[in-house]
Amino acid sequence: MTVVDVVHGSDVVVCCGSGGVGKTTTAAVLGLEAASLGRRVVVVTIDPARRLADALGLRDGLSSEPQRVDIADGVVSGDAPSGELWAMMLDTAATFDGLVKRYADDEEQVERILTNRFYRNMAGAMSGTQEYMAAETLHALHFDDRFDLVIVDTPPSRNALDFLDAPGVLSRFLDHRVFKLAMLPTRSGLKFIGAAAQPIFKAIGKVVGSDVLTDALAFFQAFAGMETGFRERADEVIALLRAERTSFVVVASPRNDTITEAVWFARQLLDQGVGVSAAIVNRVHPDVAAGVDLDAVREAVAANELDPRLLALMSNLLDLDAMRAAELDALAPLVELTEPAPVAVLPLLDRDVHDIDGLRQIADHLFRT
Repeated sequence: MTVVDVVHGSDVVVCCGSGGVGKTTTAAVLGLEAASLGRRVVVVTIDPARRLADALGLRDGLSSEPQRVDIADGVVSGDAPSGELWAMMLDTAATFDGLVKRYADDEEQVERILTNRFYRNMAGAMSGTQEYMAAETLHALHFDDRFDLVIVDTPPSRNALDFLDAPGVLSRFLDHRVFKLAMLPTRSGLKFIGAAAQPIFKAIGKVVGSDVLTDALAFFQAFAGMETGFRERADEVIALLRAERTSFVVVASPRNDTITEAVWFARQLLDQGVGVSAAIVNRVHPDVAAGVDLDAVREAVAANELDPRLLALMSNLLDLDAMRAAELDALAPLVELTEPAPVAVLPLLDRDVHDIDGLRQIADHLFRT
């Protein structure tokens, strides 16, 4: 298997890795290559920063809806990509609102939930909400007829893989006795105020505050009847994340600390039963000594009988070769852990990538060199 096989044979590609290793750029490169092969691909970033927009050269940034990226500019007409490249940024609150509208029985229920203060706080900031909405967005894009490949750029943190667990966490919460207790007033016909006066809710109110408790109970009351739809959707997302045509790509750079992080990500994926489809290591020093007799160069430098400028060049050549060798040695733990998945090495470039042409340059190294 190669990285080309990952682009060809996947319906979903999830890129994960620590910050500063070129993960977002890699996601954009994979998307561009897929589009050049005729696929209709959308790249979605969970990271709220502008990295994906910058890599694609989108000065106005990205929105929470997929927008098409012009990838034909500067390409000879006969070589124009036959596919499409789209991009978007996750909007947690908007995605949650969309789910409420999907599963609510009527507009009145939608209004009661969307205007509830507990819901507004939960939709925007509650721990785990972003991860679940990322998984939900992935599900929605996967079943969108406009696309046949979804590439996910995860945030640069160790929490990046939390969205693997998020659907299951939601399902377990909906089955938890605390949730069922909060739903009891609606299911048993009790009045809301009467339920809030019960001893257990009084005790909770002393801890979180009576206003927060009132808002929370009002939310659960308004949520009545929607939990089945949420649970079924969560189960569908779990199945998608573990589907055969969902691939996980670990991205790293050739430093010991980032390789350690990449190994951690890979081990997490293996422990969760999804595995690693490929690893991509960015910014490795190029092989400037290819085809050079390094032993002869070392002898010449040791003899110190040549022109000083030539000796300096030879010394630099040896130093660069040693740096590349050390970087490749650092990759050994990642290669060993992810075998037989491919580990692709990309060279250090002389500039940052801020447009499609730059992405094409990286794609040439990754897929055609």
